Amino acid sequence: MKTQLFIILIILILTGCSGNSSKQDNKQVKAEILSAEFIADTTQYAQCHASTILETRNGLLLAFFGGTHERNPDVCIYIAAFRNGKWEAPVKVADGKENETLLYPTWNPVLFRGNDERISLFYKVGPSPNDWWGMVMHSDDEGQTWSSPEKLPVGILGPIRNKPLHLKSGVILSPSSTEVTHELWKSNIERSADGGQSWEKIVIPSPDSIKVIQPTLLLYPDNSIQALLRSNQNVIMESWSTDEGKTWSKVAPTTILHPNSGIDAITLHSGEKLLVNNPIESGKSWEAGRNKLDLYHSNDGINWTDIFKLEDHPKGEFSYPAIIQTKDGRIHITYTHNRTKIKHLTLELASW
Repeated sequence: MKTQLFIILIILILTGCSGNSSKQDNKQVKAEILSAEFIADTTQYAQCHASTILETRNGLLLAFFGGTHERNPDVCIYIAAFRNGKWEAPVKVADGKENETLLYPTWNPVLFRGNDERISLFYKVGPSPNDWWGMVMHSDDEGQTWSSPEKLPVGILGPIRNKPLHLKSGVILSPSSTEVTHELWKSNIERSADGGQSWEKIVIPSPDSIKVIQPTLLLYPDNSIQALLRSNQNVIMESWSTDEGKTWSKVAPTTILHPNSGIDAITLHSGEKLLVNNPIESGKSWEAGRNKLDLYHSNDGINWTDIFKLEDHPKGEFSYPAIIQTKDGRIHITYTHNRTKIKHLTLELASW
């Protein structure tokens, strides 16, 4: 009798655990937009692109590049601050001036706050992605003033599009990539174990036929790290590391449709993951497929659910998203809006 009761008890416990797991796996998540606004001041530039966003002690900080057209020498890095409930006018903080006669375009700023609380602004300078180089500036007053620009070490480009990951151990993983030629794109991780004083370049393995750039990094409870990668395969590619970024698995396809455009992802305070992506295949031109922009949710990084349409239009460009979660739990997403403005959305998530 005691044996039968024990077996029944075990069955009930296992059933109960299974039921809770199933309920959690089937949790529905939805997003609600709390505010939507444009930031960029088009009186200073004709086009703008590639935004990055960071929470400060008294608001938000945004950076992007702007000029007459991407690749033109007048393209500079701009910063805008959100203080006292509104966005302030963007201010130019960096250009590509080498000397009095030589001027290069700037590219792809990335804001990052390390464990030392200093804010870093990474960006690129050079005539094209094939031969640009990495630069960095620092701020110790929440982005109000910046240090003089410094070149990164030779061969180190810094985060190419998305924010670095600072592990509890102190290791910094900077998601980077190279575009050696138009047909040869490779992703890599720039790893620092000394707070950014020195860097080791670690290649994410991929065949030459698969073009992968601009990784975004996600950390999991078992300390594994997932890199989601922009690709030319009509789906997002992925790679995993289980040793704090020292080695990475060969890239493999996910099931997420993707038109070879910028993506970004975050780990929420809850451990859940969010991804922003253009959810259709590539078209005949580079901008094709950027007319839709969606928000995805996942618990495990494997199974992703498209939970919200941020933009859905017959044509247009809504691209290069950046996403963060602030201390109050709200989600902030910025992205290029038809190359003339940067759009900022504030969202809340609800689940049941």
